Amino acid sequence: MPLSSHRRLTVSAALIAALAGALTPVTTASAAPTASAAPAATRTPAPDMAGVVAALESAMANGAPGAMARYSGPDGTRARAVGVRDRESGAAMDTRARFRIGSVSKTFSSVVLLQLVEEGRLKLDAPVNRYLEGLLPDDRITVRHLLTHRSGLADYTDAMFDQTVPGFEAVRNRVFSYRELLDLSLAEPRTTEPGAAYKYSNANFVVVGMLIEKLTGRPVADAYQRRVIKPLGLRDTAYVHPDTRIKGTHVRGYLHPDEAGAPLVDSTEQTVSWAQSAGAVISNTADLNTFTGALMRGRLLSPATLEAMTTVTPTDATGTRFYGLGLRRYDLSCGTQVYGHTGTVQGFYTYAFSTRDGRRSLSALANTSNRGSANTALGGTLEAAFCGKKPAPASTARSTAPSGVSADAPLPAERDLPERH
Repeated sequence: MPLSSHRRLTVSAALIAALAGALTPVTTASAAPTASAAPAATRTPAPDMAGVVAALESAMANGAPGAMARYSGPDGTRARAVGVRDRESGAAMDTRARFRIGSVSKTFSSVVLLQLVEEGRLKLDAPVNRYLEGLLPDDRITVRHLLTHRSGLADYTDAMFDQTVPGFEAVRNRVFSYRELLDLSLAEPRTTEPGAAYKYSNANFVVVGMLIEKLTGRPVADAYQRRVIKPLGLRDTAYVHPDTRIKGTHVRGYLHPDEAGAPLVDSTEQTVSWAQSAGAVISNTADLNTFTGALMRGRLLSPATLEAMTTVTPTDATGTRFYGLGLRRYDLSCGTQVYGHTGTVQGFYTYAFSTRDGRRSLSALANTSNRGSANTALGGTLEAAFCGKKPAPASTARSTAPSGVSADAPLPAERDLPERH
């Protein structure tokens, strides 16, 4: 149950029904464990830390100055790092260092908004305009549509970062209001009818931030601090806006320009005002493991709300990637399902995922961005950590992959921002 006493409420049958309301009945995939789950020995293989390192090194080979990962499980914690966290000083990558987590911030925002749902301050299937009168041009857009990326609100970052470095430099030190960001989205055509299809958009979580501040009467930084950061003891986590600095030992981020071979741009100092409640949190791998593990164990939300959060629909045609309420689910090759989020902010790629029982967690970072191949490579840490060492293929086995393509080639990373490479 949630930590704060003011949220230890008995969830009524009506609330449970509302929270678990179907997203798209034909495609909805339940996150609940099944009775036919594999034996414990199969479900919890030892993490393949050599495989984790190989994924980190692959991220470096694809353009990241450094990379790191931290695995937490019943048998303890294991951390690995390669390369540098600062190209100028040559300081080695440090698994204790802070970094910008980008869209992993969306899960923080979702937790806060779902706590407000539990407290009766809003309803998931109510129109957003009920709480922010006249804000959106369509009364059919609900709170649930925001959290599931099904509102149809265009992602303003597509145009903002159409040119990588010029786009970034134009907003590096700029401070936006939420309304200014939303207006950028509303100036674009909507991408889908409300509820019709998944279409990732940072604009959804700008509106989530507006809802949080309207309902609490306080900045989102205060909501994060009181409802998530302080209760979980996340000492290296903070919502930093509009300050441009990362305090303490931190990783420096490096952005790849559009032009092949152009020098990297140090993008560490920035307001991240273009994202705010969609991506301005700073953390480290230990805190992220604590956060995703505690969330999955029910320390932040009631069982009914967590069930709603982890009820997902597909985001692509692979049958392995899904989205719930501000939460991704990835189905790995070994059958393990992990929940969390990916994060992209200029100079940083992040993965933060846990198993549904919260007993195993993995957070990984590469200090670059706009380099999809590095992002894809970093995602390989999930397979290695949660599925363990893969058996060597039989020498007589035939590959069913297309000619010239490895059967084990990872799927391209899902994009939180426009990519160029």
